[in-house]
Amino acid sequence: MKVLKFGGTSVANAQNIQLVIDIVKKQETKKLAVVVSALGGVTDLLLNAAQLAAQGLKLYETEIRKIESKHLEAVDALLQQPLKSEAEAALHQHFDQLETLLKGVFLLGELSDRTSDAISGMGELMSSTIIAKAFQQQLDRVVYVDSRNIITTDSKFGKAKVDFEITNYQIQKALKSDGIYLLPGFVASSHEKHTTTLGRGGSDYTAAIVAAALESEVLEIWTDVNGMYTANPKIVKQALPISEILYHEAMELSHFGAKVLYPPTIQPVLNKSIPILIKNTFEPEHPGTRISDQIQGNANPIKGITHIQNIALLTVEGSGIVGVSGFSKRLFEALSLENISAIFITQASSEHSICVGITEAEAKIAKQAIDKAFQIEIAQSLIDPTIVETQLSIVALVGEKMKNHQGISGKMFSTLGKNNVNIRAIAQGASERNISVVIGDKDVNKALNTLHERFFEDNTKQLNLFVMGVGNVGEKFMEQLTQQRKYLREQLKINLRLVGISNSRKMYFDLDGIPLKDWKNKLEEGKAADLEQFIAKAIDANLRNAIFVDNTASELVAATYANYLEKNIALVTCNKIACASEYGNYSRLKALARKYSAPFLFETNVGAGLPIIDTLKHLITSGDKVNKIQAVLSGSLNFIFNNFNETNNFHDIVVEAGVQGFTEPDPKIDLSGIDVARKILILIRESGYAMEIEDIDNVSFLPDECLKTTSVPAFFESLKKHDKHFADLYRKAAEKGCRLKYVAEFENGKAKVGLQEIPATHDFYNLQGKDNIVLFYTDRYVDQPLIIKGAGAGAAVTASGIFADVIRIANV
Repeated sequence: MKVLKFGGTSVANAQNIQLVIDIVKKQETKKLAVVVSALGGVTDLLLNAAQLAAQGLKLYETEIRKIESKHLEAVDALLQQPLKSEAEAALHQHFDQLETLLKGVFLLGELSDRTSDAISGMGELMSSTIIAKAFQQQLDRVVYVDSRNIITTDSKFGKAKVDFEITNYQIQKALKSDGIYLLPGFVASSHEKHTTTLGRGGSDYTAAIVAAALESEVLEIWTDVNGMYTANPKIVKQALPISEILYHEAMELSHFGAKVLYPPTIQPVLNKSIPILIKNTFEPEHPGTRISDQIQGNANPIKGITHIQNIALLTVEGSGIVGVSGFSKRLFEALSLENISAIFITQASSEHSICVGITEAEAKIAKQAIDKAFQIEIAQSLIDPTIVETQLSIVALVGEKMKNHQGISGKMFSTLGKNNVNIRAIAQGASERNISVVIGDKDVNKALNTLHERFFEDNTKQLNLFVMGVGNVGEKFMEQLTQQRKYLREQLKINLRLVGISNSRKMYFDLDGIPLKDWKNKLEEGKAADLEQFIAKAIDANLRNAIFVDNTASELVAATYANYLEKNIALVTCNKIACASEYGNYSRLKALARKYSAPFLFETNVGAGLPIIDTLKHLITSGDKVNKIQAVLSGSLNFIFNNFNETNNFHDIVVEAGVQGFTEPDPKIDLSGIDVARKILILIRESGYAMEIEDIDNVSFLPDECLKTTSVPAFFESLKKHDKHFADLYRKAAEKGCRLKYVAEFENGKAKVGLQEIPATHDFYNLQGKDNIVLFYTDRYVDQPLIIKGAGAGAAVTASGIFADVIRIANV
């Protein structure tokens, strides 16, 4: 004996119903019970029609016509005469009854629970009428059984309680012979023979009741997915099907929002140890999920992550609670009298407060009931009026074996904390089968994906990138991202996704990931660039492990950094403006990064791809102190002075540096020394010293006329005009056996930048090409400094430094 239940999507139309028939044809058993739901969407139409009628709106008649049309279309597609006429006649009886019920509701302007049950149950009665005839047309020994004649309940309309003693007897009597029995789900009848319903999703429950009564070998629930998943696959794209799961685990998952199974379904079959199979009508060969009391070993103690949305959290607190016996009884009694179920309960060990989670729709009534029950204590200020928080959700980890594994709660909380998901309340039962937290609705997507990544994805970490700037550096970064993505995913378990991109003209977003090989075309298809909209989109997306990458040199972009950090969006930037701005702003950004656990990395601010700042951080963290810094920090200036000699024109060398991408678009930024001043300022600040850019002595080698130019062409013309000035600088240094280097220095609280004549004995003398070099003199490195040297300019090396910072965040 087997029991099969087919849900609304499985019987949504004639085509799907034929799939159901094909599945039933393949069953190798002499006795079979098939329970069916209403045609897809019909129950919603029925309930909507009832509400419209209760509001006195004749629009309910339109809903009736929709329902009628949907069923008659299925009859036309499925049935031939004489079964077609028989089905139509039976349906018209149902339509007439439905119309009568709704007209009564319309006239009275009232919808009672009893009438609501009679109306909402019509969907299963109508669908089963059609499907029974379709079965009889293609199968032998098909018997239609009205579930109202075999399942008896009390009179709690809306969610009636089954009288199992009578029901079991009636089922065994009605389904005693071999054959295929077709039954409507969801509906039953009271002892007084009024139609009742078993709760939304009650067709599953109907099937379980029948399976338990007949001690079926298996209960199969056929739906539109391949079983139960480790998380909601509509929210977590990486969710995995669960092959086997224990009854209690399945109950926890279904209770906390796993909609593939109606929670009460499990209890009747659990008592008889009847396994449940969750199968896919549209992929019948898939093994699906098996629910039973014994499963094969599974290394992962977590079976699934699930959630319930639209939760309200009620908090009752006050000194009048502490040590008072019977307080909890009165609280839950007040809720019980209003037929309000507590989904989540937690109480402080001090007994000073107690929190209860309920559905948001019941929050107002619940507050009134509790405040009324404790009105004396509230009047005496022994307890506060009930605090109600809404727009919340419960997220739960579920697994029978969690109790045997240490640290799961810690991993859960730390994972959420790192992604700035605020936990409002926590509950964990003594069985340790479930760990539940209450969080904001807005954080559900992030929380589910983050937890799933942590517990199910082999420690693969997904990073979601919002990239600003795709010029020289930005384009190289995109090339490296495209080239390395597969390696990072396979070798380092890092999944990089580009979800937002912008240049000065356009911006484009795709929260499912922008194809890296097509990012240029997608960007051109995007909307007009807008900094505020870009920020808003990144914040509203609320993605886990989100990173804003700034590849620009824009002051406007640098001014937006706080917006990202405050929303737990990490920052990677080669833009020096923010870290070289007023010390108060620099300190604030660093503080925000710490407060919101949002990494703020700017390695490429100094030395492009060289690990200068990272090395400096390690020195400070380990307790060392920087006393002196000497550095050549401009790859562009080093390139210029390494290639400038008596045979080369200074103007031409500067032009060549720009062509090779070593200078800013406005080369005066490099040659004026302000760029080097910013870099040494950042190193000074990272060394633990407070300093402003104005405190740095900038000794310029440019004539005043060059400094005062207002455009790039004018600047280049001034370089030509003062060619003799630059030639004299070179000649004087050469006569002394020295080379020209633009040097930054910090010592004894003072800093300066400027062109220096470097003798052959100095560490800077042989610095070639576009290389940078930094000498750190510290408490530990006194006579011989710690030296970092290498390429310090160029789009490719700068992009690689940005890329390295992104990977650092993955490893945080």
